[in-house]
Amino acid sequence: MQVICIEEPAFYALVEQVVAKLKSEHSQEKDEWIPAEEAMRLLNVGKTTLQSYRDNGKIRYSQPERKNILYSRTSILEHLEKHAKNTF
Repeated sequence: MQVICIEEPAFYALVEQVVAKLKSEHSQEKDEWIPAEEAMRLLNVGKTTLQSYRDNGKIRYSQPERKNILYSRTSILEHLEKHAKNTF
């Protein structure tokens, strides 16, 4: 087993570099348009309710192909925020 010794300033500089690298790799923005499965997971609803939300204009959607419907992540989050209840 090898032991590596470094000075304290060098150690903290290394830690900052590692943290910055991890943040840049894991902070990728999420896609605005998501598939139905993810929309159902975010809303905690089934296919029928998701279709009802779509049909009643409660959430935005796009249909680039006949059987491919994508949902707006922002619209879903706004819908959830609109129906959030404040605590006492």
